[in-house]
Amino acid sequence: MRFFSQRRHFNDLSEQEIIALAISSEEDDARIYRSYAEILRVDYPATAKVFDGMAAEEDEHRKRLIDLHTDRFGQVIPLIRREHVAGFYARRPVWLVENLGIERIRTEAAAMERDAEHFYLAAAKRSTDATTRALLGDLAAAEAGHQDAAQDLERTHLDDDCRASEDEMAKRQFLLTWVQPGLAGLMDGSVSTLAPIFATAFATHDPWTTFLVGLAASVGAGISMGFTEAASDDGELSGRGSPIKRGFASGIMTTLGGLGHALPYLIPDFWTATTIAILIVFVELWAIAWIQNRFMETPFFRAAFQVVLGGALVFAAGVLIGSG
Repeated sequence: MRFFSQRRHFNDLSEQEIIALAISSEEDDARIYRSYAEILRVDYPATAKVFDGMAAEEDEHRKRLIDLHTDRFGQVIPLIRREHVAGFYARRPVWLVENLGIERIRTEAAAMERDAEHFYLAAAKRSTDATTRALLGDLAAAEAGHQDAAQDLERTHLDDDCRASEDEMAKRQFLLTWVQPGLAGLMDGSVSTLAPIFATAFATHDPWTTFLVGLAASVGAGISMGFTEAASDDGELSGRGSPIKRGFASGIMTTLGGLGHALPYLIPDFWTATTIAILIVFVELWAIAWIQNRFMETPFFRAAFQVVLGGALVFAAGVLIGSG
């Protein structure tokens, strides 16, 4: 297989090429950390300083590697990067993702340090030069210790007030991007499909026809809500996050809200299916009231009154229309 591959294998690299690979990797990681810092700088300035500090450490590693290469091999450093080496770890370009969450960034940074540590350990085993082996071992230890270094930087830049403020900002972002549009979709799907489903049920007394109408109403409402949410706000000025994420949250929850009381009509017996569907509607409406209270801090009884009363009126309308 190596004959057909255009990339080198790690075991085939010379010591000079391994050092050159380490230099380019450190440069890339420093740039990634600076990209993370820029993503976070407006909303999470203290954490942005932490990533600035980590980028500076990567710059120092790169300088030490360049000095080593100059001493052993001269000024000309071979151009070899991660993508030139088969099986070498790759960095996922998550820094290109809009509205990347702070916890995702921290997780990716931790994974980067683990990958770099494993690389330096493997590179040290390949080296026959004592100085090179010592430096690569030191860098492996440094990467392993970056979690401690990051904690030190956090203690420097992130006091309790800053961390509390950033945690509150992250919570708010989660609510705006996922919970709010998902809740709006669940309410719309649960309430707006009541009338067509139960009107069809009481007009036809045919469970299968009722199920098909419910399926069509749920999927149609989900598609409509998803596109409406995604197109209504790009999130740049409002800070509500990615329109694609919000669209998916709204569309999926709208569909699920309608399917909840449509699926019982897969049961052939009409009154059994209808009884179960009504019980599910009752649970859905109270669940929506609880979610509003839990995540949106709406007083429970006010949320229950709004949701249950509205749902009951739509349900009654559907029954009356179907029975008439």
